[in-house]
Amino acid sequence: MTFDEWKRLAEQGRADAQHNLGLMYNSGKDVPRDDQEAVRWYRLAAEQGFAESQTNLGLMYGKGQGVEQNYLEAVKLYRVAAEQGLAQAQHNIGVMYGKGQGVTKDYLEAIWWFKLSAEQGYGQAQYNLGLMYSRGEGTPKDYEEAVKWYRLSAEQKIPGAQSNLGLMYEKGLGVDKDYVEAHKWFNIAGVNGNAVGKKNADIIEKKMNPGQIITAIGLAREWL
Repeated sequence: MTFDEWKRLAEQGRADAQHNLGLMYNSGKDVPRDDQEAVRWYRLAAEQGFAESQTNLGLMYGKGQGVEQNYLEAVKLYRVAAEQGLAQAQHNIGVMYGKGQGVTKDYLEAIWWFKLSAEQGYGQAQYNLGLMYSRGEGTPKDYEEAVKWYRLSAEQKIPGAQSNLGLMYEKGLGVDKDYVEAHKWFNIAGVNGNAVGKKNADIIEKKMNPGQIITAIGLAREWL
């Protein structure tokens, strides 16, 4: 649908149309970018209980885009959307608890929200859950759990998770040490724009024989 068609529906009070108008103003798609207009339309949809708009409005408050930065307001909006079961909102609340933005820092709360989101298949939450298990934040260190969540996230093309999964294989944390698998994941992360993964692929090659390197590159190509 065109911008004009969405606008007509939005003015009639349709929440999905209001949300889409917010997205268009937010991204500058088919209309000049205007964060204040994005906020206005997100707010109208959010007030009708539209969870995606509540989350996006929370993001605008968190970043101070089109509105004064306000972490308390961001958390409030994320919570309303999260309680409707929206995985992105659950993840975002986890981030706020992890950083102590708009709430008191609480790793237990962070891990709880990340888990809710991760179990719905939200890749970024799976990655953050992997981080928390590998660091022992809000939970005892558990490298096997970290690997489990990194892998799920890596399979959803989250570059940080791909790089970290490579690291687990390189060091033999939560998995058997395997330089071929490590190189494969570093390589994949590098192709997806992760500078650490790219660097680590070059470093680990020095520990590998030519046959292992060829196998690892082949596995990465096959995966990609």
